Amino acid sequence: MINLKNVTLRRGTKVLLDQASVTLNPGEKVGLVGRNGAGKSTLFALLNGTLNEDGGDFDMPKAWRMAQVAQNMPETDQPASEFVLEGDTRLTELRQRLAAAEESGDGMEMAHVYTDLADAGDHDALPRAEALILGLGFRVDELNNPVNSFSGGWRMRLQLARALMCPSDILLLDEPTNHLDLDALVWLEAWLQRYAGTMIVISHDREFLDAVTNVTLHIEHAKLTRYGSNYSGFEILRAQQMELQQASFAKQQDKIAHLQKFINRFKAQASKAKQAQSRVKALERMEKVAPLLAEAEFTFGFKEPNNLPNPMLAISEASFGYMVDGEPKSILQGVSKSVLAGQRIGILGANGQGKSTLVKTIARTMPLLAGTLTEGKGLNIGYFAQQELDVLHPQDNPLEHMTRLAKELGPNSSEPSREQDLRNYLGTFNFSGDMVKQAVGTMSGGEKARLVLAMIVWQRPNLLLLDEPTNHLDLATREALSMALNEFEGTVMLVSHDRALLRAVCDEFWMVGRGKVEPFDGDLDDYQKYLLDESKRLREVAKNAARDAVGTQTASTHDAASASAAPTAPVVAPAAASSLSSAEQRKLDAQKRQQLAAQTRPLKRELEQNEQRMASIEAEKSQLEQLLTTPISPAEMADAGRRLKALAEEVATLEERWLELTQLLEVSA
Repeated sequence: MINLKNVTLRRGTKVLLDQASVTLNPGEKVGLVGRNGAGKSTLFALLNGTLNEDGGDFDMPKAWRMAQVAQNMPETDQPASEFVLEGDTRLTELRQRLAAAEESGDGMEMAHVYTDLADAGDHDALPRAEALILGLGFRVDELNNPVNSFSGGWRMRLQLARALMCPSDILLLDEPTNHLDLDALVWLEAWLQRYAGTMIVISHDREFLDAVTNVTLHIEHAKLTRYGSNYSGFEILRAQQMELQQASFAKQQDKIAHLQKFINRFKAQASKAKQAQSRVKALERMEKVAPLLAEAEFTFGFKEPNNLPNPMLAISEASFGYMVDGEPKSILQGVSKSVLAGQRIGILGANGQGKSTLVKTIARTMPLLAGTLTEGKGLNIGYFAQQELDVLHPQDNPLEHMTRLAKELGPNSSEPSREQDLRNYLGTFNFSGDMVKQAVGTMSGGEKARLVLAMIVWQRPNLLLLDEPTNHLDLATREALSMALNEFEGTVMLVSHDRALLRAVCDEFWMVGRGKVEPFDGDLDDYQKYLLDESKRLREVAKNAARDAVGTQTASTHDAASASAAPTAPVVAPAAASSLSSAEQRKLDAQKRQQLAAQTRPLKRELEQNEQRMASIEAEKSQLEQLLTTPISPAEMADAGRRLKALAEEVATLEERWLELTQLLEVSA
């Protein structure tokens, strides 16, 4: 288990944890929550050994294997699947040992390593790595693309897959959902629910925390408090605790006031001096209940739009996409939609289907490829880009951003734009004092997001286009955004993987997928079911593609099987069958059965041979494994290890063919 006893942690002169004590048991799934800057990442640094405690005692089992997501951006031309596979540190170490043993000719070492490789799951390591990559939203044709060919967000997904690939007893995840779409997020939740070790996760996504954690650690005022529940349970328990603390504090203040009143009244009287002194001592002994110092909540609101055109947008037979080498590449075709005043639209769709392309085109940052997009008179768009730096200048500070915005709008702005007015306005978004002069490039992700929100609010938009606005926002700021959007009088179009925000804000959904934009009839629970079904469908497509590739390579061997994969045309059309006599029908049915038997006979024969071969391999493997437990020469051990590896590879090929054959027989049945 993990024990912290009276631990003090500092960053510079700031005390982030003061006399903190907590115990975490093996197998617990822990959500670590608290305001940005409260010390969550510093506590992670203590857990992973990059920081030592400044006081107290910290203890974690030394034998525990740890996995965590590397925060550096990987720069390598390794294929994606190979990069993730190397996350299995045990397997990488064994393969290095095997290479060294083969080079030196050490048969004994080779035999031991082959056995260890089998125990470490070497035979299915690559499929496991590829399953992680595909689960996090990559396409099958991207598995062997170089890592550095992907954008930053996708490379961070590969870092996450690499961490999940690592066999571990404790898994540390710091904001793992930041770069994920909703489809990848649903997959990750399912994976983490099956994880057998101890997990500690920092996240600002309440539904994600509810799904994957059963313990919550809360950092507040340099104190660490454990709650035996997920995030929703923590909120209830904390509210009850705060209410009790405030009541206890008020009650104690009344008692202190009563004692002090007695002391003040009678301390000068000789006859009452003894009683007064006893009350002074009672006050000194009293363990003070701390007053409730609730952190100030961040709130903001969108101003009333100057006008509300209706419809806001009219899209007719439109094609959305982008240009590649001067040629248009269409992602969405034939889109005809209207966006009305006051609508709250959630835009759903699996990764790569065109959600951001749709939003960027409406936001005028990408051209429309075909069709028409008609804007209502007086349309004023507030656009929150998925990458905040798309609209921010890293070298400039918040005040410079606001000054430039005021100049761009000029007389079209109804807001006061003197420097002091802009400073005061930025202060309402927690940019106070010297922060208004701090370069944006040095700010945290949450601070950048707040600046973008401040710029949007100042423009008084009537249409909000929000593409993943909650990335880097803490829970309190997400709540503030949710409340502000609910009070906004204009129209909202929202792309987000934050299901709590989607549920709170949107009352209708558009589905972006398979080249179309269509209404989605259902709620987010229905959409999660759809995502699971879609994931299953894509796996089947990938499997069929792989099967086709195998079938093409081995066509000469499996001619009969390949022929039977195509549906067989009926001998007589169903409409004509009804006019046949019963004797003729029986004869026709018998012919069909004979025809089907002739087609499936080669498949059944091959399936039987396949099963016999697998049985003989299992018998040989058992003999070899038994042999390795007896005293034999190093050369014999090395030969046995190599033979075991070859048999494992043959079994994998046979199992794949067995699946193909059984599916072909099911189709023919």
